[in-house]
Amino acid sequence: MPNVRKAAGGSGPGDRSVRRRAGARTPWLYLAPALLILAALLVYPIYQLGLISFLEYTQAQVSGGEPTTFQGLGNYRTLLADSQFWQVLVATVVFAAACVLATLTAGCALAVLLTRIRALPRLALMLAALGAWATPAITGSTVWVFLFDPDYGPVNRLLGLGDFSWTYGRYSAFALVLLEVVWCSFPFVMVTVYAGIKAIPSEVLEAASLDGASQYRIWRSVTAPMLRPILVVVTIQSIIWDFKVFTQIYVMTNGGGIAGQNLVLNVYAYQKAFASSQYSLGSAIGIVMLLILLAVTLVYLRLLRRQGEAL
Repeated sequence: MPNVRKAAGGSGPGDRSVRRRAGARTPWLYLAPALLILAALLVYPIYQLGLISFLEYTQAQVSGGEPTTFQGLGNYRTLLADSQFWQVLVATVVFAAACVLATLTAGCALAVLLTRIRALPRLALMLAALGAWATPAITGSTVWVFLFDPDYGPVNRLLGLGDFSWTYGRYSAFALVLLEVVWCSFPFVMVTVYAGIKAIPSEVLEAASLDGASQYRIWRSVTAPMLRPILVVVTIQSIIWDFKVFTQIYVMTNGGGIAGQNLVLNVYAYQKAFASSQYSLGSAIGIVMLLILLAVTLVYLRLLRRQGEAL
């Protein structure tokens, strides 16, 4: 019978296995060009960053005045023994967590609002949000510094704060930067969550409303669970973006604030690498940031998989 099927043009188990293997390779062939570009843009720079973090690489080595020597984990030991590094790390984690929470709250609230308003106000809100999203970070930061300027800014005049300087105090400066970060980040969350809400069958929401559920209960018990895969994406993206904030802090606090009171890890790495010419220490900070972001992402995805979420 196998010979008869083969003669008639049929296929045996071996042929089906070959076709399955070929079909499994097909998606990777389509992804190959993009993967090669990502390897060139991401893998090689990360390799170079990691390599420099294990060397003694300062301005003396760059100029050729001294030979480059292998330090092993010496740069990491120096970094972990630096009390300022731990202060900056704690400040970065707290600041990033506040930014992520505020961005998700504002983005989700406005996404729900978009489903409740008419077409013309919806269009106006979408255009305003996309304008904030498209604004370069350095431009937006400069505008916000002007708005809150103690001498010429309109915000202090409207609030009656006189010549109060937002960037002088540590917490007020962080609060000002947080507002700017949320302003330029919430449109991504809003648009993504709004698209997810529109994809939910209207019958499900109508059934919950007929059962007497409030809008908050519908969001908590119906909409949010159905949007969880989308919320995972926007949360991870927000964590990555807000943890490595650089431009807003550098521009709005003039390089990290008075005596470095508003430093975050990205600005701290920049100061070590370029202001102090300690390129190996700056690279070590970059590797630490990369490992922290990878750990946070993997833990978050692992928790979701334990809850049975399909990602």
